[in-house]
Amino acid sequence: MKKTLYLKFILAYFIFGVFSFIIVTTFVPSMTREHLIREKAEDLYVEATRISNTYATGLYTSETDLETVKEQLDSLAVYLDSTIRIINPSGRLVLDTDVSLNVEDEIVIENFDPTATSSSYYMVNNFFGNFDSKMLSVFSPITSSYMVKGYVVIHCDMMRIEDSCNRMLNISYITLVILLLLSLIILIFFTEMVYIPLRKITYATEQYAAGNMHYEFQVESDDEIGYLAVCLNYMASQIASSEDDQKKFIANVSHDFRSPLTSIRGYLEAMIDGTIPPEMHDKYLNIVLNETERLTKLTNSLLSLNNLNTKGMLLERTDFDINSIIRSTAATFEGTCRKKTIAIEMILTGDRMFVNGDKEKIQQVLYNLLDNAIKFSHHDSVIRVETSVKNNKLFVSVKDTGIGIPKDDLKLIWDRFYKSDFSRGKDKKGTGLGLSIVKEIIGCHGEHINVISTEGAGSEFIFSLLLADKDDDED
Repeated sequence: MKKTLYLKFILAYFIFGVFSFIIVTTFVPSMTREHLIREKAEDLYVEATRISNTYATGLYTSETDLETVKEQLDSLAVYLDSTIRIINPSGRLVLDTDVSLNVEDEIVIENFDPTATSSSYYMVNNFFGNFDSKMLSVFSPITSSYMVKGYVVIHCDMMRIEDSCNRMLNISYITLVILLLLSLIILIFFTEMVYIPLRKITYATEQYAAGNMHYEFQVESDDEIGYLAVCLNYMASQIASSEDDQKKFIANVSHDFRSPLTSIRGYLEAMIDGTIPPEMHDKYLNIVLNETERLTKLTNSLLSLNNLNTKGMLLERTDFDINSIIRSTAATFEGTCRKKTIAIEMILTGDRMFVNGDKEKIQQVLYNLLDNAIKFSHHDSVIRVETSVKNNKLFVSVKDTGIGIPKDDLKLIWDRFYKSDFSRGKDKKGTGLGLSIVKEIIGCHGEHINVISTEGAGSEFIFSLLLADKDDDED
């Protein structure tokens, strides 16, 4: 897999930085310059209008003299840091704050054209060649008797505006650098919080895809990525456990099939080659028959367990009398119990007790539990089957006083083909599937089964069933 996500993110960060730099260096300077020029022009135009309406108008109406106006405008020019001029429409310079007043020295601005500003009230140039550098020039007409007598023109050196523009641009550049640094922090955060965990998860999936289901990894995060990592770890552990169970299952099946097949083949070969004399054939044929019955039982158990894995899809639920099922199932073990002098004591709630479930499957549960109880019970002992009602549930208990189950084996008895070392000597014909089938059946019914056991004292299995809504007899 090409690992390009991080490179794409780096590329995106680089593109963001380049475009940010281009925008700041291309558009921001011109926008800032235009803004400062317009702002300065507006301020100067206000002053020019005020001068044209006061000092300049008084000058043309002879209400004040030129020296007084020059003195006032000189002070104002210093305040505005600009040059103030009064110019006649013909271009003759009447007053200039940068030049001493001399009425005999006439100065005319060549090509003076107040309409050159078009619809605006300012211009940015060398003012008809009158200055060596660019100036911001603001016009305000001087009117008297509805006639334009002249113009108040205020000049501001563009260098001052450019300096202000550069200072503001420096702030913009510093801000850009700060933003890029902050975005770099985001990149680092992405690397630590997203990319590295994602890389761990990706590597883990590669390991799982290669079959290494025991690979473990850890992501310290409380968000969705951390949850994904936990789920992936859990999934892998479940698959690994399933694979281990599958291997164990195959090994157990192979062992349980191989043992009787080896015995059958050995006895048959011995009978064929004469090792076993003809007069003993009947004895060993019965042994072979018992081994074939063991294989048949094992095959049927596997088929039953496979069908039960559909999680209740094959259940045929009906209302039936559990007491009659308990009695009939116990009766099937009469011969076995007589041989071991074992008694089955039944303490049942009521004469009849109807429950809801699959009648045949529940009978199989009772058969397997009683079969186990008889196998592991001592001679001259008692097996107790008891029922009790709590809320809307019926609880069935099968209790023996046999060898019991070691504490370390209690959690393993439900596993397929599991046999504790202590029970192998007692259960030579068992398949190790009985309790697995029991648990699957009870689970398909949506109920639970528990076991209480003390080694050397016996075991008790308790499972629950849902009570029926009616008390009518089953046909």
